Amino acid sequence: MQAKAVLRHTPTSPRKMRIVAGLIRGKQVDQAKAILMNSTKAASRNVMQTLKSAVANYTQKNPDERAGDNDLFIKEIFVDEGPTMKRMLPAPMGRAYRIRKRSNHLTIVVDKVNPV
Repeated sequence: MQAKAVLRHTPTSPRKMRIVAGLIRGKQVDQAKAILMNSTKAASRNVMQTLKSAVANYTQKNPDERAGDNDLFIKEIFVDEGPTMKRMLPAPMGRAYRIRKRSNHLTIVVDKVNPV
């Protein structure tokens, strides 16, 4: 039984968030947490928060099952583009520069590791 957590409207560009998501894709949860704790990227804090939420959702869905961080792995992690706020910045000679403040939606799905 898998569990999912979604973080919406994160004020980070999707490109920057996908770099961090690629670091932990397919890893076990305890390894992913270690990678995120030692990452210098600002987006890793949001990914860590969502990963903890996905693990909590898994334990809530399966109350009779004893699953630790080493029993779960990241089955899916993907970053979708969120709404873009468009702003204008004054430029020389009466012109304006367009500023696009991008956001993203992060989705993490965790599942139990199958014993081999």
